[in-house]
Amino acid sequence: MLLKLTLFAHLLVGFSYSTVILAQQGQSASSPAAIQEFPVLMQQDVTAGKTPVGTKIQAKLEVATLVRGTVIPKNAVFSGQVIESVAKTKTEPSRLAICMKSVAWKDGSASFKACLTALYYPRTDETGQSLQYGPEEPANRTWNGQGQYPDPNSKTYKPFPGSQEKGSSVPDTPTSTTSSRHIAMKNVDYASTADGGIALVCRHANLALDRLTVYVLAADTMTEK
Repeated sequence: MLLKLTLFAHLLVGFSYSTVILAQQGQSASSPAAIQEFPVLMQQDVTAGKTPVGTKIQAKLEVATLVRGTVIPKNAVFSGQVIESVAKTKTEPSRLAICMKSVAWKDGSASFKACLTALYYPRTDETGQSLQYGPEEPANRTWNGQGQYPDPNSKTYKPFPGSQEKGSSVPDTPTSTTSSRHIAMKNVDYASTADGGIALVCRHANLALDRLTVYVLAADTMTEK
């Protein structure tokens, strides 16, 4: 299983949410047939060396996924535990392994082994729509008695008192979105675990997971019963 999952992790560069949708529609996907990807949000923070082995872990599925003829819906909850948790030292790398054993949703459940991989979907900041009041149009067509009366010598009006002044309290609003394509964690390798799963290994930093990033679980679903 380790060999298949490691190969899976390296082949999935460029694999995206759209592949899951294609799988649901019965179209071909670019991932190995026996390996299934599950993009999930962890329900707790996990830090190598700090989160003990045996800690119960849950994660919510971010995209509905077809598995052996059954659609596992978005927000289905994976349950498992931490298998390895070793902090980085001057001589030893950080190691982290998480294995999910089951997934449950409102109308069903399934049992199969899904391991944490080094793939994740990065978050990007983008500027939202400006909240300033009104469009920039000629004053004689736009002023409706609200806000500051337009300067007759200006081609545009000031939409709201003070809204265009320096230090305005109505800035553009940045929002954070999840990329549609995953990438691999930098400087992270794979190793086997005692139970046949995979562990993440990093010699450059201590491995840690948060509750805001979409991580990727991988399962050899075709061999599970």
